[in-house]
Amino acid sequence: MPSNNFKKLQAELRGLVGKAIADYSMIGAGDRVMACLSGGKDSYTMLDMLLSLKRSAPVDFEVIAVNLDQKQPGFPADVLPRYLTELGVPHHIIEQNTYSVVKRVIPDGKTMCGLCSRLRRGALYRFAAQHGATKIALGHHRDDIVETLFLNMFFGGRLKAMPPKLLSEDRRHIVIRPLAYVPERLIARYAAAREFPIIPCALCGSQPNQQRLVIKNMLGEWERQFPGRVEAIFSSIRHVAGSQLADPALLDFAGLERLRREAAPPAITPCEADLEPSV
Repeated sequence: MPSNNFKKLQAELRGLVGKAIADYSMIGAGDRVMACLSGGKDSYTMLDMLLSLKRSAPVDFEVIAVNLDQKQPGFPADVLPRYLTELGVPHHIIEQNTYSVVKRVIPDGKTMCGLCSRLRRGALYRFAAQHGATKIALGHHRDDIVETLFLNMFFGGRLKAMPPKLLSEDRRHIVIRPLAYVPERLIARYAAAREFPIIPCALCGSQPNQQRLVIKNMLGEWERQFPGRVEAIFSSIRHVAGSQLADPALLDFAGLERLRREAAPPAITPCEADLEPSV
């Protein structure tokens, strides 16, 4: 029998996920949602929430679970198929040796995440196209989105994060992030309570100095000193004043003079001035 604390946590997660799905029109009637599972706490939680919402949603949609087996040494290939079979979820395992590609191309000491992510994305996009998935669901949460904002600012010089809903560059796929409103601490509590069979990533976990970890530690320290700061930063991503930034692609700075002239009241001629009542 689940405890009251667990029920409250589950309800909070369902509420946040349901709100994100509604706010960004992530899932519609007849959608075939491909839930991408890595074996980490985030993707397990996302799958749980999608299955829970599917049972009570006012629209009918399908959920299939997909895992990309990247052939990492020691990867327990039996864990996810067994878990998903016991759960009764339709699932597929894509086998692609991206691990050897990443290790061969990226020099020792350099961050592997960029190339690894591109290879994974390509494999998942191909599978989605071949199997008629209309939405590709990823397990990124609120803290991932905020971390990405600072990664792009500090190391890329761009004001850019992760959108909750994304159209791929070739316009063939829609990627959704149902956990966009969920803080990582709630996911950690939920995953521990559910006792998910977590599979650590041999690539990411082997990079203690990666830039994302630096950002995560910085935000964690901010949150300890100023509780609610990460939530405030995420809120700022949702409330962007483009005219208050400095990107000429967002605002026609050269055209501001024209706009001022168009909005200015007509000048009063000397004759019209004579008709003005005196005070």
